[in-house]
Amino acid sequence: MIHVVVRRRLLLAGAAGALAAGTALLWDYGRNASAGFEPPAEDVCIVAPTRVTPPHAYDPASGLAMYDARPIPTDARCPVCGMYPARFPRWAAQIIFTDGAAHFFDSPVDLFMFLDKPASFGTERSTADAAAIYVADFRSGAWLAAREAVFVRDSRARGPMRGPDLPAFADESAARAFISEQGGRVLHFDQVDASVVAGLRDANHAQHMH
Repeated sequence: MIHVVVRRRLLLAGAAGALAAGTALLWDYGRNASAGFEPPAEDVCIVAPTRVTPPHAYDPASGLAMYDARPIPTDARCPVCGMYPARFPRWAAQIIFTDGAAHFFDSPVDLFMFLDKPASFGTERSTADAAAIYVADFRSGAWLAAREAVFVRDSRARGPMRGPDLPAFADESAARAFISEQGGRVLHFDQVDASVVAGLRDANHAQHMH
């Protein structure tokens, strides 16, 4: 019996140590994230929060106009999947609402999922409340007006959820240069309809279940 108790304690201590190491590793990704960041194979997909993720209020002292794209707070969580968008700067997206509050997303897929059915994520806001929508340029990480961006579907690139996503580019020539390397096809903002969102959502869900 003594040996069993000791072994159980050692196993629990090992699990706690692994969890602590994993947490530290995830935060290290956040500190070292850059435009060239790729989510590593051991990255952990965080389950969506059990409570509604509130938007981040506009800070008048930031020096930014209310509807300007803004830096992602390190503690911001995606309202769709619960991950931390600041860790994925070249995949990230944001919506700024008419009152200046903003939601941040770890990838364009989650942005479009939110726009498709906002109420599914516990918010009373609608797409009509979105004053500005931005996505990160996949090459540079610079913010682009989402409605003017060019997206690539069905490429070999995998997003933060380790599934297919929609890397964004400033123009079609940049998107086609990426397609020559990674495959895929061009999509414009208005072409990302409910059927596209459903296909990407299902593909990411299947990837998450493996």
